Amino acid sequence: MTAAERTMTTEAARAGRESTGTSMTRRDELRRKALDNMREAAVLMLDGHFDYGNGFHGRVYVNPHQIFRQPSLIWRFAQDLIEILPDPVVQATEVVAGPVMGGALLAHTMAGLLDGRRSLTHPPTTFAPLSLDATGSLAIRSFYRGVVRGRRVLLVDDVRNTGKTFERARTLVEQAGGTVIATAQLCDRLEALVDLGLPNYALAEYPAPENYPAVECPLCKAGTPITSF
Repeated sequence: MTAAERTMTTEAARAGRESTGTSMTRRDELRRKALDNMREAAVLMLDGHFDYGNGFHGRVYVNPHQIFRQPSLIWRFAQDLIEILPDPVVQATEVVAGPVMGGALLAHTMAGLLDGRRSLTHPPTTFAPLSLDATGSLAIRSFYRGVVRGRRVLLVDDVRNTGKTFERARTLVEQAGGTVIATAQLCDRLEALVDLGLPNYALAEYPAPENYPAVECPLCKAGTPITSF
């Protein structure tokens, strides 16, 4: 990472921590509105009994598919997420990348919208999806490895849970020769187990309630049916 890139990352981290002034008031309002919209659109599903498919059950589920079936909703959320980003990140981003499916859709939308926030002489933002290989592992296809090589990359996803997906995505981007400058997501469940040492920005935050191993799930023991949708 060059000195200029280190300075940009430091400024972005500082901007993400600042909590005073008009800009923070605007961010607070955007986050409040986004959380309300996620509840209304059944993106944030509360008080259910969900099987997360990883051996755990819980009462809350963030369902990004509810967002992506409505193109106008993802555009609105993407615009608001860009509004949350500090200007150094907006100006420095050359590629927006995200994992399939939700992260890639969000990344594609944000890449287009970012160009509307910058001067006409600014080089256009490009897009790079992270797909799944034959084993089901996250990967970057050879074509998109060339897209991120030598570029500053903003990694985005619909939801941040443990942070493991971002960790894997960052490794892939760096192996392809790109530099990840920040991560961003629509909803952060505030349970990240991985610290990437990068600025992270969330449009909405919702603290994850306790999750239960399936064999010990009190909802199962109480006979509460699994929520279907």
